[in-house]
Amino acid sequence: MKSFSEFSISALVKSNLLRNGFTEPTAVQAQSIEPALAGRDVVATAQTGTGKTLAFVLPIINFIEKDGSRSGVRALILSPTRELAIQINETFVKMAVGTPVRTAVVVGGLNERAQLQCIKKGAQVVVATPGRLCDFLSRQLVDLSGVRTLVLDEADRMLDMGFLPTIKRIMATTPSNRQTLFFSATIESSVKHLVESHVKNPVRVEVGSITKPVEKIDLHLYEVEQDRKLGLLEMMLREEKGSFLIFARTKHGADKLAKKLSQTGAKTATIHGNRTQNQRNQALSGFQDGYYRVLVATDIAARGIHVEGIAHVVNYDLPQVPEDFIHRAGRTGRAGAGGTATTFATRAERPDVSRIERLLATRLVRREVPSDVGREQKSAGGVIVIPYTPPPALRHVRRFGPKGRGSVRRVV
Repeated sequence: MKSFSEFSISALVKSNLLRNGFTEPTAVQAQSIEPALAGRDVVATAQTGTGKTLAFVLPIINFIEKDGSRSGVRALILSPTRELAIQINETFVKMAVGTPVRTAVVVGGLNERAQLQCIKKGAQVVVATPGRLCDFLSRQLVDLSGVRTLVLDEADRMLDMGFLPTIKRIMATTPSNRQTLFFSATIESSVKHLVESHVKNPVRVEVGSITKPVEKIDLHLYEVEQDRKLGLLEMMLREEKGSFLIFARTKHGADKLAKKLSQTGAKTATIHGNRTQNQRNQALSGFQDGYYRVLVATDIAARGIHVEGIAHVVNYDLPQVPEDFIHRAGRTGRAGAGGTATTFATRAERPDVSRIERLLATRLVRREVPSDVGREQKSAGGVIVIPYTPPPALRHVRRFGPKGRGSVRRVV
């Protein structure tokens, strides 16, 4: 398919697509939407940032439009993070303007009464994280017996987070003859077992390499001392344009870095597991709208941030596992755009860099740290970056005569 107009979807949805700037489907959309519209199960693997959300949103809206007389929850989408669930819901809202399709978001950290009210008022689509939905099911607050389509989005990430038992409990409450749409960046052993157990004769879609970021992302590496990382980041923020998504390894590290950057004048927000949902929403929306130029995040955001136009991803700290590098880098270069992913690593982290390069089957482009990048130094007013002074060059010593006390040395 070369255009969304070729799909068998309503004129109203096609109009919504055009209004939001969607004209040509991405590869995963082109290969997934048609079989999903036909009611087939689909198992799709594709790099992050390739437009998987529309690949299941459009078939679900189309089905509910045709089946509008039925009440209750007709479609369920499971997502690993609150942010991703909220953004999936936003896509539904944009694509369903003018249709009878109504949605409810079921996630932790937000008022559950409001979520239940949306379901009671007739939401046909529920977008949920597994934990909160399983809690609702255990208290018999939601009925999934009418679900016609089940979507597992970022399935590998949900399993990485330990949601397999919860997902199985949820799936057991849905009809066995449902349609299942399975989207994942990778199909590892646990994911493969879930597919084999719960998906019937699926259409298999594989788009691009799932072990490296999209081709339009430039991958750079700076080997830099720990106390020069902040100076290097400040230099990048001064010299390069666009927004920056910066990954730190820990929650404390993210907060600490965000505070330092704010002190330099960069409008900075943070997002990690210890932030309230309201704080996370404000940070994400402020970053999306351009109020914040910098967002510092932990890996909770590696697959939970779907923001178009992120110019730079910076791995201030290396990820805990090499696979997370792919998902971090995939936050830029989305939907066919270009982007840059820059990694900071110390000399001691060379083996970790090598593992990432083996996974990607490519070499990160090395860049020299400019000589004027300063070092961090604590002061009474906080942390400052002082100019870097390179060590003095070693002077060559030429020795005359036999070695020993009586030899004559001349410094040149």
